[in-house]
Amino acid sequence: MKKPLIIMFFIVSITSVHITNGYAGWKPSVEDESVQGKSSLNTQAEEVISNFKIHYPHLTLYFEKAYGYAVFPTITKGGIGIGAAHGTGEVYEKGEFIGTVSMTQVTIGVQFGGQTFSEIIFFKDKETLEDFKKGNFKPGARASAVAATAGTSTDADYEHGVAIFTLSNSGLMFEATLGGQKFNFKPKP
Repeated sequence: MKKPLIIMFFIVSITSVHITNGYAGWKPSVEDESVQGKSSLNTQAEEVISNFKIHYPHLTLYFEKAYGYAVFPTITKGGIGIGAAHGTGEVYEKGEFIGTVSMTQVTIGVQFGGQTFSEIIFFKDKETLEDFKKGNFKPGARASAVAATAGTSTDADYEHGVAIFTLSNSGLMFEATLGGQKFNFKPKP
C-alpha cells in the first residue's frame, strides 16, 4: 500500500513542477493585468485560442460556426493504474464569455506518466451548450478527443453535438483506460 502512494506522490510532484515552470515569472510580452482589466484565466484562454488558430488554421471555421465553446488552457493529468486529471477554463456562447468551468477526470486501466495539455470543446448548437451548462454533458470515449496536429484533425466532425480538440503542452503519458470527465459550469457574475 505504501509503494503505490509513494509512486503517485512522485508523479504529482513531477507534474506540478512542469506546471509551475509554465506559469512562473513575469512575461514582458504581456501587459500588466491592471492595465488590461482582464483576469489571468481570461488571458490564458485567449492565448490558447490564438495558438490553436495560428498553428491549426482549419479550426478557425469551428470558432466561427460553433454555437459555443469551452477553453481549458491547462489540464494536468497523471496516473499509475488509477489516474486523474483536472483543469479550469472558460465558456463562450457566440463568442461572448458566459462563465467558468472546471473539469475533473478519473480513469482506471493501463496508464503510466503525467502530462499537461490544452483542450477546446466546441458545441454545435444551443441545446448541446445548455446540456453542458446544466451538468448533463458526458463526452463519449476518450478517443473522441482529437490531437490537433497538422493533418490529423482536418476531417474531425461533431459527434453528439460536440467536437473536442487537444494540444499537448508537456509530459508523456501511456494509457489504455476507461473513465469519465465531469464538468462544473459557473455563470459569470
